[in-house]
Amino acid sequence: MDAWIYDAVRTPRGKARPDGALAANKPQQLVATLVDALESRGHDPRNAGALVLGCVGQIGDQGANIALVSKLHSGVAEDAFAYSLNNYCVSGLTAIGQAAGMVAAGAVDRALAGGVEMMSRVPFMGDRAGYYTDADFPRRSRYIPVVLAADRLAQAEGVTRAEMDAAALASQQKTAAAEARPAMIASRIAVGAATIEECARPTTTADSLAAMPPAFAPLAEQYADALDGPIDHRHTIAHAPPVCDGAGLAVVGGAPDGGRKARARILAYAESGGDPHASLLAGFSAMDKALARAGLTLADMDRIEFMEAFAVTIAKFLRDRPVDAGKVNVGGGHMAKGHPMGATGAILLSSLLDALDEADGRLGLVVATGAAGVGAAMVVERLA
Repeated sequence: MDAWIYDAVRTPRGKARPDGALAANKPQQLVATLVDALESRGHDPRNAGALVLGCVGQIGDQGANIALVSKLHSGVAEDAFAYSLNNYCVSGLTAIGQAAGMVAAGAVDRALAGGVEMMSRVPFMGDRAGYYTDADFPRRSRYIPVVLAADRLAQAEGVTRAEMDAAALASQQKTAAAEARPAMIASRIAVGAATIEECARPTTTADSLAAMPPAFAPLAEQYADALDGPIDHRHTIAHAPPVCDGAGLAVVGGAPDGGRKARARILAYAESGGDPHASLLAGFSAMDKALARAGLTLADMDRIEFMEAFAVTIAKFLRDRPVDAGKVNVGGGHMAKGHPMGATGAILLSSLLDALDEADGRLGLVVATGAAGVGAAMVVERLA
């Protein structure tokens, strides 16, 4: 693919509550902070030809085309076009993939792309879409909350509570360790006093995880008619990524010239749908497609950011795929840091580039997955 990532930055993640570290900001203010940061890093973002943002809750403070609102607030060039997209939890990576496609097709020379989600302002399922409760759909196509899909997947795949506890503990421990490694947070941009991952719980222990009860059985009662029989509930609160606020933004453009320096080249990008009831498997399918398009394997990757869309996904990935666990989510993951839905894919890409820089690695992979069978993945080559 003839598209390059010139830079990718992210905010810290703040708890999705009124006193959360980012909650006083409007979503367009988070985006503007990242635009300012990209300018300070030498990328002239306000002269980009497009701004594409992923955002799931496109109502209230995130309505009215939040990409356009962010463009106007950030002072991006007046003739730049802007649009928002909702591809559930992979929206931020989809936005970057769409921007890369536009660049590769010659439709635009340079684009800003990423995502934003302020879950303190627009809560999960805040749009109250009719689909969430529509019983006219065939049972296999009805909406079920992603955490119920996670419990179903753990049951179907035989992913044990012990495996999920181990994944959750590793996420917390690696997140805490990354705070002391400047290269791992080099592209994380402070927003006022918000400078760290507020949702992280560095005091988590194996014993505290083992003592937590499964958390989501009451939710299953509300969706009993859409489910195929009982669920052996295994996920606790610690196995679920905290809801939070955050944003990520990348500069995507054509081949470097005239002194412009890119951080990475996009080698392949893929999206995938999947069984809406299996839900969280679509990221695996997208990963396989992206690797095949790049002509590469997991063994070729120097660093991998695999979205911890509940503990079952990362546990299954590490168990079932030929991958070196020491190369995966080296700075921690969503179970510790949180999941600002529309921003997640862009945040993961930024984290991947930092991890590659720290390791002086060349090849990296980012994988995102979401509800109702959506997935996306991207393979990049870091430029020294």
